[in-house]
Amino acid sequence: MDFDDSEAQKDEVINFIQDKVKADYCDGQLDMCQPTTIRMMEQQNLTAFKKLTKAEDRKIMNRVIKDYCESGLDMCSYSTIEMMYQQNLKASSKKLAW
Repeated sequence: MDFDDSEAQKDEVINFIQDKVKADYCDGQLDMCQPTTIRMMEQQNLTAFKKLTKAEDRKIMNRVIKDYCESGLDMCSYSTIEMMYQQNLKASSKKLAW
């Protein structure tokens, strides 16, 4: 949402994605530290980030970030944020009905 497309911000995003994917797939409980898996997950997160730069609902975005990045859950990846943003955006326009 606040991404200005500068080289500095691009580098910051790439570094975050690489560090997070390495932590999740190489340094954590998952033992899937293979180049194909790493590159695939990096690309998935970069694609999700690019979609998130076009997000328009700040309230939903802030809530998703709070829930998945600032809580006890360790699910703070752009892929998760983008997926949950889309789901919450869709759910916000629905009402319970018979």
